[in-house]
Amino acid sequence: MNELAELLAPAADAAPAATPVLRLTGICKSYGRLVVLDEVNLDVHRGEVVCIIGPSGAGKSTLLRVINHLEPVASGTIEFEGSPVYRYVRNGRVVVDPDRKIEDLRSHIGMVFQSFNLFPHLTALGNVIEAPIHVRREPKAQARERGLAVLQKVGLSDKVDAHPHQLSGGQQQRVAIARALAMNPRLMLFDEATSALDPELVGEVLRVMRQLAAEGMTMIVVTHEMGFARDVADRVVFMAEGRVVEEAPARQLFSNPFHERTRQFLQTVLERNDRLQADA
Repeated sequence: MNELAELLAPAADAAPAATPVLRLTGICKSYGRLVVLDEVNLDVHRGEVVCIIGPSGAGKSTLLRVINHLEPVASGTIEFEGSPVYRYVRNGRVVVDPDRKIEDLRSHIGMVFQSFNLFPHLTALGNVIEAPIHVRREPKAQARERGLAVLQKVGLSDKVDAHPHQLSGGQQQRVAIARALAMNPRLMLFDEATSALDPELVGEVLRVMRQLAAEGMTMIVVTHEMGFARDVADRVVFMAEGRVVEEAPARQLFSNPFHERTRQFLQTVLERNDRLQADA
C-alpha cells in the first residue's frame, strides 16, 4: 500500500460513522433543458455547519429548496435522519410520501430565505408563534412562552409587539430566524440570509448565525460572506454549474483549494472585496 493509500485507509478498529442528519445521493434537477443540479452528493452530520459557496447560477439556492421539497428532484435520493424521504425507490417500486408526512418533515427543517417573508399584519411575536400554533397545534400560552424565548435569543425582546414595517431589514431577518427556531428544528437552512440587507445590518444577522453554530445547531448555509464561511463552517462546499466541484474543511479550502475552478472563484471574490474596501 502506498503512502497516500495508507493515509486514506480507515483504521481497522475505527467506529462506524454516525448516520448523517441529511444525505443527498445523485440529486438531479432540471428546468426543461437547463440542468440546475447535476449528480449532487452531500452528507451533513449532526452539529455540523456546512457552507455552500459558488458563483450565481451554480444551483446553490435550488439545492436548499430541494432539501425542503419546495422543488421536486428529477432523480436521486434524499435521506433525513437515515430514512429516504419525499420520493424514493423501495423494493423496486417508486414511493411518494403523502402530503401530511412531507409537511411533518418540513416542520423539522427550518429555512431562512433572502427575503424575510413575514406576515405584515402580525407582530414579531405573532409571526414567530403562527406555525407552532397552527402546524404543531401547540397551546397558545406554550407557543407564546417559546416565542418570547427565541426572540430574546436573537436580541429582539424589545420588539415583541412591533410589526414588520416598524423593523429594520436586519431586525426582520432576525424575526425570520426566530420563527424558524420556534419550531425546534433539527436542521436549519440559510439561503443568502444577508444578501438583501444594507451592509451595516449584515453583522447583526451573522452574529445570531454564529451563536447558533456555537450552540451546535446543524446548519447548511448558502452564502457570499466568505469570512463567515472561513471562520464558522466545519466544511465548505464549492459549487459551479450545478455540480459539487470541491468539498473540504473550511480552512483548507480557503488556504489551499485543490481545484483550479475553486481558486479562480476565490481570487475573483477577494479582488472584488479589495475594490469595495478601496472605494469605501
